[in-house]
Amino acid sequence: MDIRRLDRQALALAGEAVSRVKTDHLRRATPCADWTLYGLLRHLVSQNQGFGAAARGAGEPWAVWHGGELGDDPAAAYEASAGEVTAAFAEDDVLERRFALPEVDEGFTVPGRTAIGFHLLDYVAHAWDVAVTIDAPWEPTAELTTAALRVATQVPDEGRGAGAAFRRRVALPDDASPEHRLLALLGRDPSWTPRPC
Repeated sequence: MDIRRLDRQALALAGEAVSRVKTDHLRRATPCADWTLYGLLRHLVSQNQGFGAAARGAGEPWAVWHGGELGDDPAAAYEASAGEVTAAFAEDDVLERRFALPEVDEGFTVPGRTAIGFHLLDYVAHAWDVAVTIDAPWEPTAELTTAALRVATQVPDEGRGAGAAFRRRVALPDDASPEHRLLALLGRDPSWTPRPC
């Protein structure tokens, strides 16, 4: 599996949704209970910057994971951060480097290949969060969905719940689509709809 190519697909999927966001969408609630759409977009920019820093060996400070700013153009801020993380992930030995991921735990590190898989999963899922919030399409390729499912099945049940990175898994019928299974594994209800502001 070419994890870097698939990660670029995940960034593009999220970027397509972000490009459709209008100013009057920013106060909307999202499937991420702690965030409005504005907060979710800041998270996406911040995470790209944090993963980029981690790829360069500078991911330990919390500040690099929370400093993303949207300015007057959230789509442009997202694209700039996506370019930054893509360039960092493209370096020759990045798959074997150790990435510091302090949001998981202080001192926690994983090989680059694993970290990029986490990043891919985050952006496929958050692409849906943005898309469903603004009633836009979310159409990951079968290859991207399969890759994200592989990573999602490894997310442990321990530590899930309110305020955590993932909610508890959602039960679905056996014939649910792969896309819906992915969302449910991450604690998202595929039938979620936006509430009025």
